[in-house]
Parts: sequence; C-alpha cells; structure tokens
Amino acid sequence: MDEAAKKTALRMIPYGLFVLGVGEGNQATASTVNWMTQASFAPPLIAVGVKGGTGTLDLVKSTGKFAISVLGTGQKDIAFAYFKHVTPENGQLGGFDYETKTTGAPIIVDAPAWWECNVSQVLDVGDHSIVIGEVIEAGVRETKDTLTLKELGLNYGG
Repeated sequence: MDEAAKKTALRMIPYGLFVLGVGEGNQATASTVNWMTQASFAPPLIAVGVKGGTGTLDLVKSTGKFAISVLGTGQKDIAFAYFKHVTPENGQLGGFDYETKTTGAPIIVDAPAWWECNVSQVLDVGDHSIVIGEVIEAGVRETKDTLTLKELGLNYGG
C-alpha cells in the first residue's frame, strides 16, 4: 500500500468536534471526540469512537450512558480543554461550566446543542472502541455551524 496516499486520503474525511461527557458527580469526566456519526433514524442511534484504555471508555462501559455536547465554530478553547483527562472542580470540568440532565452525564453549558444516550453496544476494535448510543434526550441552545478540525488547522487520520 502507498502509505502517503493512504494518509492523505484518510485525512480528507471531515471531522466535527464534540465533547463526550460521562459519569456522575465526582466520577464525571469529559473528552473531546471527533469520530461521530448518526447510525440510525429509528431508533435514533449515533456511533462514536472512544480511545481504548482510557478512563472515559471505562466509564462509558460501566455507566451505560453518556452525553454529547456539540461544539460550535469558534469554540476552540473548549475543544482543547478536553484533550486531556479532567475531573470536576468547583462546578466545572476543564474550566467550563457543565450541567446534567436525564443521564446525569456532564453537558457543556456553552455548547450550542447536546444529546444524551444510553449505550446500546460497544465494539472493541483497534485502538478505539466504537460506542453505539441510543439518543434518549436532546437540546438546542443555538443553531450554528459545528467546529471542525479544519477550522483548527489540525489533521486526524492516516
């Protein structure tokens, strides 16, 4: 295989940026994710890639629920806040306010939209697990374009 061609071709996949919130109370955390797609209309399912061997994935598996906060264009600081492990501190995660709804998982208050899921299935394949979640609740605070890796000048894949 032509490794350079593979890397270039895979980097042409467009990626939005989202914050996956999981856990409750002092056991909550959040991680920036970009492998995300809707997988079914009925029932409403999403698929998200979660890095293997992380506390985030462990909590997704143990709680069976999570929330996704959609980041809007211009919210670079929020995206970068969750590239590393965070824990709740003074009512914030990674320096940003969060709230909880149906699942108890953290939802970033400044995110323009969000949804909550119950885990339907976890596929442990490769260096990331594919988590299939059924959307059980959603909200929209503002309609705006989703923050993308391209906007940040970053690449992922290859």
